[in-house]
Amino acid sequence: MNQLKQWGFSEQWWRGQKGEYWVLAQTILSVGFVLLPVYPVTDLDNLSPLWQSTRWGLIGVCGLIAIVFFLAGSVELGTNLTPLPHPKTDGNLVKTGIYRIVRHPLYSGVVLIAIAYSGWQWSLVHGIGAMVFLIFFDLKARKEEIWLKHQFPDYENYQSQVKKLIPWIY
Repeated sequence: MNQLKQWGFSEQWWRGQKGEYWVLAQTILSVGFVLLPVYPVTDLDNLSPLWQSTRWGLIGVCGLIAIVFFLAGSVELGTNLTPLPHPKTDGNLVKTGIYRIVRHPLYSGVVLIAIAYSGWQWSLVHGIGAMVFLIFFDLKARKEEIWLKHQFPDYENYQSQVKKLIPWIY
């Protein structure tokens, strides 16, 4: 219970004033993604060696970028790290390191690892699940950014300079 308080959960968490429902929804989506059945798009043995190599290359790149985003984002946030979209009241705005490339690297990391997993399994259902994650984290980031603008006056300037989830694109 003490850890929840350190993360910023409110005493009356069930009211969702700090975005507790987003954390609950994220947990349900994550468990659901893991439990999804694998329905391969096609038999992997029928893919040409070029497609197999390309597939493994993309899986590796997505997985590696996801790991970098997770680790760098977590380390650079430090004590600001919380599962809640609401920033800690005593928190600082982090704009250095990976946060110069993307505003929400942890969310991007989840999406990328979901894409890598769906590519590894060659699963259409997991590919759709990865897109659901992308939509979910886009909506969660929108809510989070409303709170960030209120807490940090220079957030709008940062927001105009750095993309939200996909570096240099979106």
